[in-house]
Amino acid sequence: MIAISAATAREADRAAALGGLSRCISSTPVTSEPVKADPPNVLVLGAASQIGFHLLPRLREVGWHVAAVSRHSPPRDERGAIWHRLDLQQVAGLPGSGLRPNCVISLAPLGILPPLVDTLAALGTQRVMAFSSTSRYTKADSADPQERQLAADFARSETALAAQCERLGIRWTIFRPTLVYSPGLDRNVSEIARFIRRFGFFPMLGAGLGKRQPVHAADLAAVCIAALSEHKAFDRAYNLSGGETLTYRQMVEQVFAGLGRAPRIVRVPPRLLKAAVRAARLVPRFRKLSPELVTRMDVDMCFDHDEASEDLGFTPRGFAFRLAEEQESSAYVR
Repeated sequence: MIAISAATAREADRAAALGGLSRCISSTPVTSEPVKADPPNVLVLGAASQIGFHLLPRLREVGWHVAAVSRHSPPRDERGAIWHRLDLQQVAGLPGSGLRPNCVISLAPLGILPPLVDTLAALGTQRVMAFSSTSRYTKADSADPQERQLAADFARSETALAAQCERLGIRWTIFRPTLVYSPGLDRNVSEIARFIRRFGFFPMLGAGLGKRQPVHAADLAAVCIAALSEHKAFDRAYNLSGGETLTYRQMVEQVFAGLGRAPRIVRVPPRLLKAAVRAARLVPRFRKLSPELVTRMDVDMCFDHDEASEDLGFTPRGFAFRLAEEQESSAYVR
């Protein structure tokens, strides 16, 4: 068995990313004099997200010049990127920004991207990766019309993005993660932690036996790096689930453990719990919550990630809620 140091591994990742760039994105003319190539440019849309927190420094490590775009002010921890404040709804904003990205990675809502593809192609972009969601499938038959619309929007945007890219000769990859978390940054697992901190218990419908596969945002960042130059990832979509399947109740118990507290889970009648969710929607932070999330506590929401493992070496971690991660990410929270 050959041991490989972390530094050697990083250098290998860098070589693979830059080598792949020369194969699939651009080529450097052969001259008799040594040519020092400029680092390739990657544009990360929606960079102030939880995946962005983990992705930006990884891109820098493998040799990319990183331009981060967000409609918000840059976070206190800029993660080695050059930040641009742009409203992606305004397509005309990109040409005037001076950005000339070889590759675009979109962490923003998927529907924003298809209208931008013509503009990106004109700027020289030849590689696009974007995030959708397995909600495309899990919410397609929801009793909530807004959730059904969300699922339909994901499906429509995926189709539109693929068609636009193929028309313009841009290589595309779409990722569909399951429940994404990164302590302190997400609005899934971290919201459970906030509730427990505030009230000391967590409400649950029934036994909470619906299966979940939480996937860490850092593992999604890693698969982005792997897909940059991997030809197998061109022009296709991948479902990305976490490395552990556990029930909703077990997931909540793990959050209690991460907070150093004994689990205190209280069964609540469906009608009362749904009423509480409707009341919470009056608060701007929770306006997108649906009462249907209560029903799904006992529904399995599992997907395999075998194709991503085979093509991209995707090896997601098991689930854990760690306070140290929450503290590390605090400077990234606006």
